Amino acid sequence: MSDLPKTCLPTWDIAELPEPKPLGLRNLAGFIGPGIVMCGIQIGGGEWLFGPAITAKYGGGLMWIATVAIVCQVFYNVECGRYALYTGEPVFTGFMRTRPGPGFWVGFAMLLSIGALIPGLSTNAAVLITSMILNRPPTPDDALMVNTIAYLCLALVVLPVLVGGKVYNMLQVVMTAKVFIVLGFCLFIGVFFVSAQGWLDVFSGFVKFGNVPVDDGQGGEKVVNAFTHWFEFGEFPVVAMTSIAVLGAFAGYAGGGGLSNSTYSNFVRDKGWGMGSEVGAIASAVGGRNVSLSHIGKVFVINEDNLRKWRGWWRYILTDQFLIWMPGCVMGMALPALLSIEFASSSPMFGQDLPYAQSLISADGIRHAPGLAASTRQLLWIATLFVGLMVFLPSQMAIVDDFARRWTDIIWSSIPRIRNRLKPHQAGRIYYTILAFYVLWSFVSATIFLMFGDAPRLMVLVIANLNNVALGVTAFHVLWINRTLLPQPLRPRWYNQLGILACGVFYCGMAMLVFCAKILPLITG
Repeated sequence: MSDLPKTCLPTWDIAELPEPKPLGLRNLAGFIGPGIVMCGIQIGGGEWLFGPAITAKYGGGLMWIATVAIVCQVFYNVECGRYALYTGEPVFTGFMRTRPGPGFWVGFAMLLSIGALIPGLSTNAAVLITSMILNRPPTPDDALMVNTIAYLCLALVVLPVLVGGKVYNMLQVVMTAKVFIVLGFCLFIGVFFVSAQGWLDVFSGFVKFGNVPVDDGQGGEKVVNAFTHWFEFGEFPVVAMTSIAVLGAFAGYAGGGGLSNSTYSNFVRDKGWGMGSEVGAIASAVGGRNVSLSHIGKVFVINEDNLRKWRGWWRYILTDQFLIWMPGCVMGMALPALLSIEFASSSPMFGQDLPYAQSLISADGIRHAPGLAASTRQLLWIATLFVGLMVFLPSQMAIVDDFARRWTDIIWSSIPRIRNRLKPHQAGRIYYTILAFYVLWSFVSATIFLMFGDAPRLMVLVIANLNNVALGVTAFHVLWINRTLLPQPLRPRWYNQLGILACGVFYCGMAMLVFCAKILPLITG
């Protein structure tokens, strides 16, 4: 195809677009994959830490922030999937194709990856394990035990990605189990132990657009609707900025956040959707001998038959995102919030500024719930801690994989020496080398943050607000490559372009708010 665009990497090879199998129960195994893996990865810090923290303080009134965040991310994910379907490449390889070239974008990607270098979820998992051992929330006197377990968690989370043939296969198994266990438990608690008012408060909050926290005049905060306030008083209310970093973190963790959303394109390739089946996947260390990965993607000729096949694969992406990922993320935000609204106020930690409170407040509230029998409280306390582990540890594993996977693909495609020297079945060498160095760095990073008494909360606050910058900036770049590198019939429609533009504006705007409210005053003094 002589009309393929010239880019800063070698031109794609040409291959035949495979025929997609029809969607349905008979093809369930071939269809379920990237969306549920992403959902499993992304039921993490926002849902188990900041969702309960927000609902414990404001009720369900600010859940609309999660609605906006998740909808914006759907458009982002869909566009990442679009690029992978056509080229078999992840979007970060697409970034490398644009000017000024791989050298610039590699450095830029390093800056955007800073948030991924902080292992916050394993530290919060250590808090839960310590609570199970001590049968109570840890105190600052238990810091040595928490820190030691945090290091062990960092070492153990990488073990599952060593086996499975393709690294993706094990991720799919772990994340599918996580989704069903976590959401199943939260739904059980919600149905049998949460009042109807709690359900109404949480789920109505998803559509209370414009609700914002304001000072209540008594040293606290309350929630008012900005639009109602404007109609009543002729001006918008002054938003209370004391909790803006937590609200920014809530938006940063709702759904996915950061560069983790771009990994959807990697999963589309590794699952074998579209041209991903012609490119390959990253092989696992054990059982991956026959798995290979092309250095450069492959595209198909634009003709009537291939456009018919494309529409079939495109339905995979839309169904995966709108029927699996988006509902999964909404439930992933709502169900833990139900626990918080019903039980958080029963915890002695409620309303206190404690470093370990966020990951424990719902479980400790169940432990002290006055309406439950002592044996029931103890059983649900342990079960809630275990489910918290199912949230944090697989998500930390996925973050480790995400970092190694993204940089493997960047190096694999953008460095000529690697393209010339390593054979298609040797991509795992780069992946596991990066994985090893990442784990070592995680120990260093954890040590730095553990020097602060507020380490678990500080870690996730920093990560989430850095994620907002990364997601917002890359949203504009994803739109650019899909408008310029893809052939005209495959480019995003106006509403897709508007959606991903909104994603970029929303997340860059949240990052700017946090910077102006929290960081700039520190700089200016």
